Amino acid sequence: MPDWLPEVLAAVFATIIAITFHEAAHGYAAEALGDPTARERGRVTLNPIKHVDPIGTVVLPGILLIGQLLTIGRVEAMIGWAKPVPVDFMRLRNPRWGMLWVAAAGPAMNVLLAYVAALSAHLAGFADPPTATIIYRAVALFMIVNLVLAAFNMLPIPPLDGGRIVTALLPWRLALPFARTERYGLLIVIGLIVVAPRVFPGFDPMDWLLANMVSPIFNLVLRAAGQG
Repeated sequence: MPDWLPEVLAAVFATIIAITFHEAAHGYAAEALGDPTARERGRVTLNPIKHVDPIGTVVLPGILLIGQLLTIGRVEAMIGWAKPVPVDFMRLRNPRWGMLWVAAAGPAMNVLLAYVAALSAHLAGFADPPTATIIYRAVALFMIVNLVLAAFNMLPIPPLDGGRIVTALLPWRLALPFARTERYGLLIVIGLIVVAPRVFPGFDPMDWLLANMVSPIFNLVLRAAGQG
């Protein structure tokens, strides 16, 4: 078995949990705030199959993963997406602020999952050293996957959650043109994450995200969970 396979499988499992709970949180939040669209379409669920987008969840990540492992022997960049949870913002009791809370629910769920994982690391104190090491590595990986997903989705680019939050906060005359950029959002994200670092050496938004958002939040969550 290749040395990297167990960790890749663990990362895939963590990613499935992170994405499933992230998308379900959007649906639960929308329903709580007055929009039952996701419930009507069977998307308020923790069944991961319901949230799979054939291209964004399977094909593109698979190509990137296998291609990088076969060519450079490591994974440097990954991008993918789940099937968006349908939300009719006009059915929310307060469409503007409802959109903000629905968007924030996904990243908030990922931070909560990271916190629960950090709490579970206390179990390592009852295990022998080899088992404790495995627990710590599994917890750290699970936390990183969730916090990367949360931080990435908070980028202020529609249709990411951060873009939706910015739309809700902007004055109406600015919110509409900003929201219209959503049609180009995927291209912008791919350009920033995949293309730009190869074209402009030293410019790596994911490195910045990891250093300035994921790492501080990781340490904060650990401290909140009582970890040294």
